[in-house]
Amino acid sequence: MQITDKQIKAIQTQVQSRTVSLPDGTTLPSLGQGTWHMGDDPAREADEIQALQLGLKLGLRVVDTAEMYGNGRAETVTAKALKHFRNEAFLVSKVLPSNAGRKNLQASLENSLSRLQTDYLDLYLLHWRGGVPLQETVEEMEKMKAQGLIKRWGVSNFDTADMQELNNITGGQSCAVNQVLYHLGSRGIEHSLLPSMRKRAVPAMAYCPLAQGGNLRSQLLTNPSVQKVADSHQITPMQLLLAWSIRSGDVLSIPKAGREEHVLQNAQAAGIELTSEDLTLLDEAFPPPSRKEPLDIV
Repeated sequence: MQITDKQIKAIQTQVQSRTVSLPDGTTLPSLGQGTWHMGDDPAREADEIQALQLGLKLGLRVVDTAEMYGNGRAETVTAKALKHFRNEAFLVSKVLPSNAGRKNLQASLENSLSRLQTDYLDLYLLHWRGGVPLQETVEEMEKMKAQGLIKRWGVSNFDTADMQELNNITGGQSCAVNQVLYHLGSRGIEHSLLPSMRKRAVPAMAYCPLAQGGNLRSQLLTNPSVQKVADSHQITPMQLLLAWSIRSGDVLSIPKAGREEHVLQNAQAAGIELTSEDLTLLDEAFPPPSRKEPLDIV
């Protein structure tokens, strides 16, 4: 795919204009890159590497992966993409709940670092809650931070009560982010989780901001209101969904794109400003929650 330096610069400017701040003051672009399912098909690996590298050139610095993704294959592909770009990336990985205690966490982290061919992670997340006490996981995360193996830590798939429990334990206030499912068709976190996180200045990372493939994504992309708003901005419905997901300024979306053209479209979404009329129309089609809902997870 051909893209000029002038186009790259213009998109970089758009991406850099939309940011999210972490509790420690670190500023990141509101759009990043996910890697779920990367590495699953060797025939796609070259395209996936090129896509991740183009994303970095366009300013999509946050690259999110996990030891669970393909049993480490996504981390391996990520390493190949970052071989000459490590310093330009804000690298995130996740530990499985079964590995989140003092017995396994350091070994699990070191395995991820080995696959990623790096000395440290910018952010390390507990993938979801398991049987290990939170206090133990936090203590181990803090040890890894003190050793310089991670810069900061956070959680994923934590609901309101989970975040409250985390905040009440020693060291829990150091949580940098909570990565959760969030898109126009799944807005449950807006009722209580997002407001409670805002009070603590903890941003959300939105995984699957374009919805998981299948009927739900199709319903979103073909919805008349979505199409109307997208047409009014001369953008694609998928770009609209991304622009919607980062509208608040405290959500960082990490869509996965395995091809360069999709990365380009994702990055361009940073330059889309939705009007109050746009948002009202989308709210009517996909209403925000009126009560607490169970945390949506895929």
